[in-house]
Amino acid sequence: MKQSNAKFRIGEVVRHRIFPFRGVVFDVDPEFSNTEEWWNAIPAEIRPSKDQPFYHLLAENDETEYVAYVSEQNLVADESGLPLRNPQIGQIFEKSQAGEYRPKYNISH
Repeated sequence: MKQSNAKFRIGEVVRHRIFPFRGVVFDVDPEFSNTEEWWNAIPAEIRPSKDQPFYHLLAENDETEYVAYVSEQNLVADESGLPLRNPQIGQIFEKSQAGEYRPKYNISH
């Protein structure tokens, strides 16, 4: 049976386990939902299983901001408390007084 309970929630700040980037979750797929071409571009030795949640992130590294699609096994909670600078964050989220990102309105698809 597949695990479909997402470990991270929309608005949560996470970082990649291996690569130096972090971001805020703006959508979750219960299992892999991207193209085979995207899947096959991942080196086989680090290619994650498809039957786990995948997260859409407003991500950033030291050089740039972008959208990332990452498997749950490759994410950990970001406890740094450092602000994110991705300009799209303000279009989707508002920041609470506690510093949490909350969706401005329900985004559904």
